[in-house]
Amino acid sequence: MICPHCEKNLLRKERPRNTCSRCKRAYALDPKTNSLQLSDLRVRRVLAKVTQDGSVAVTPDQLWYALSRKRLKEGTYAPGCAGTSLFVGLVAGVLALFIEAVFLAVVCGVLLLVSVGIASARAAGAGRGIPAMSRAAFRSQALAPWRRVYGALPPGVLDDAGPLASPAGTQPLPGAPPRAVLLCPDRSVLAFLAADGLPGRYGIALAEDLRTVRALPTRGPVIVLHDADAHGELLARRVRESLDRRTVIDAGLPLRSVRGLDRAVPYRDRGGRPDRATMARLAALGGHSARELEWLGKGWRFPLVGMPPARLLAVVARVCEQLTRDADPERRRAASVGFMTWPGPDGPGGR
Repeated sequence: MICPHCEKNLLRKERPRNTCSRCKRAYALDPKTNSLQLSDLRVRRVLAKVTQDGSVAVTPDQLWYALSRKRLKEGTYAPGCAGTSLFVGLVAGVLALFIEAVFLAVVCGVLLLVSVGIASARAAGAGRGIPAMSRAAFRSQALAPWRRVYGALPPGVLDDAGPLASPAGTQPLPGAPPRAVLLCPDRSVLAFLAADGLPGRYGIALAEDLRTVRALPTRGPVIVLHDADAHGELLARRVRESLDRRTVIDAGLPLRSVRGLDRAVPYRDRGGRPDRATMARLAALGGHSARELEWLGKGWRFPLVGMPPARLLAVVARVCEQLTRDADPERRRAASVGFMTWPGPDGPGGR
């Protein structure tokens, strides 16, 4: 491992208790002691990429996905217990031949059967797409050690544990009702949008659930933002049924569009399969092929936190801009005469 401070290459014995034996400074993450094989340098390198060298701040969950993405995409077959069982079984079999021990022969047979079973399960897809480290575990196993060593989250990572807050100067006018509501069940995504100041720029309130939407002093449109998974595919419809006569806009993620992207990497949680009622309703609505329903039924998803942060901001901003412009007569009139267009040969005042 390379020390993140002095950049010396350290053997395992040269970095006891996460401390470099050369410069005597502590570091947060050792690739030998965490399931994502993270190091401080790798976190910084991935952060520079995902934040576009600090131009966009991200949440812990967005960083988690960026660091997990490579392992999820590779989907390589790791021998693990199967390899160990096979090796021990073969050794036991050889010994049994030489010393004619019945017990060792039985052990050999059992271990070989175990290794074949594990290998078959893995080949059939068992465990595929399940992150080596969950979103919750990432905070305790990666970010908590980072805080202990450096005193804060990595530069460019938002602290999304507190109330959703927009930067100073981006709040809507006091007392003014929101023009629209953006509903997203993923609080991490809401924190990301709030930190960018998007709600204040467009006069849009953020909501994590329907109860919050109903409590807001507006009957304006509702923008629904969701993961591309079984529950996400039903969310916009459920919101429409619950908020009768209000405009509801499904802003995605759209499953079919995302599945066609090479850079989009899905995952699934252990025990995170949708229940039968959810899948039955999804099937009854139509619009999904049998293969898509099978995929969704296994708990696969494309998460919003996996969308490139700058791209996510651009898409949501475009939806909000269009919605608020259409709802505001003055902005609609200005747009109709080209007030908001870029000046040029074909723009306002052009010849």
